[in-house]
Amino acid sequence: MVDVCLEWQASGRFAVDLLDERVRRAGLSTANAAFLHDIVLTLLRNLTLLDHWADQLTGDRKLDAATRWTLRSGLCQLLQLGVPAHAAVHETVAAAGRAGALVNAVLRRAEREREALLAQVDTLPLAVCHSHPEWLVRRWIKIMGKDKAQALCEWNQQPAPVFVRLNRLHEEAADQVPGLPGLVPWGEDGEFFECTEGTPREALRQGWCYAQDPATAVAPRMLAPQPGETVLDACAAPGGKTALLASLMGREGRLIACDVSPARLARLRDNLTRLRAHHIEIVRHDLAGDEAPPFEGTLFDRILLDVPCSNSGVMRRRVDVRWRLREEEFTSLAVLQRRMVEAALPWLKPGGSLVYSTCSLDPEENQGVVKAVLAAHPELELLESRLVFPPKDGIDGAYAARLVRRPQA
Repeated sequence: MVDVCLEWQASGRFAVDLLDERVRRAGLSTANAAFLHDIVLTLLRNLTLLDHWADQLTGDRKLDAATRWTLRSGLCQLLQLGVPAHAAVHETVAAAGRAGALVNAVLRRAEREREALLAQVDTLPLAVCHSHPEWLVRRWIKIMGKDKAQALCEWNQQPAPVFVRLNRLHEEAADQVPGLPGLVPWGEDGEFFECTEGTPREALRQGWCYAQDPATAVAPRMLAPQPGETVLDACAAPGGKTALLASLMGREGRLIACDVSPARLARLRDNLTRLRAHHIEIVRHDLAGDEAPPFEGTLFDRILLDVPCSNSGVMRRRVDVRWRLREEEFTSLAVLQRRMVEAALPWLKPGGSLVYSTCSLDPEENQGVVKAVLAAHPELELLESRLVFPPKDGIDGAYAARLVRRPQA
């Protein structure tokens, strides 16, 4: 476990990818793999709080990286996961190597002072008790106020549930999915289900459903493509939104899905094949680049532009994000996002709609970009927008805005 954390810290790779790789290499049982995932992801969600406890219990002693991760792991098991003290201490000390005596002493003290350590959590600063970077908490308080910032931090500390979307492109899905055990309908349209008893792997493999948070449906539904139209999904991978667009179109019309990298396109193609979205044209194109697109000469009735963003609305689901993100990235991302909108606009028909979409909660990436685009393009009109706020809406965060090009006089 400590090796995984050290590699995560040094490599910049996603924790889930590292964990899956380690599970495959070690051939861990389902139960052991789940426990490893639980420890590592809980640890990453609570880094600042665990460091606060470690510093308090060691008298702010300077620790090497391996010892600090080992202590974090032991404290996480003892104080947050409810692992019996004898097991948590024994396993952590055994993994500590030369630091075993120190780790044993600290964890024994933590066991004795457990109630006091837990009682102090609510008295700690927001950035510490909910383990978010201090600059990010300050930014959120400035944007949304302290109460909403606190609610968001608390939300991000909970493990994210798995949702699946019924794939109406598969003729068997409507009969197979609703009756599966552990699937609880979410929403009023019967399309999304929350998985309460694990992931329905066989249903996903068969293409009857697709693992997808309901927030990802906001932008495609706002775009509202109609059968027979010409539609572009400009940043399509991994394909969940694309398949939903195809479903809304009833397989009638022309739907082009593009993305930038061969690896992302391969994943997109695999997902759409499994979901039986066979009629979609898949092309490679970088909207942020200078090359002409392979669909040059085509004008679209509707364009979905789900741009790269900070992912600040999905921090509960992507535990790495809060520790990888830097404040200056909001500005650089907004520049990229604006450039991508400008690159997409020439392909939008008069009277056509473009939905700009992110999984960010930050105004600089959302309303700020839309405002700048509207100021530069008087031919565009903002028809509607929506910000999904996780603690209020109960799903991942997202933003979508529908821009319409006024018909030519």
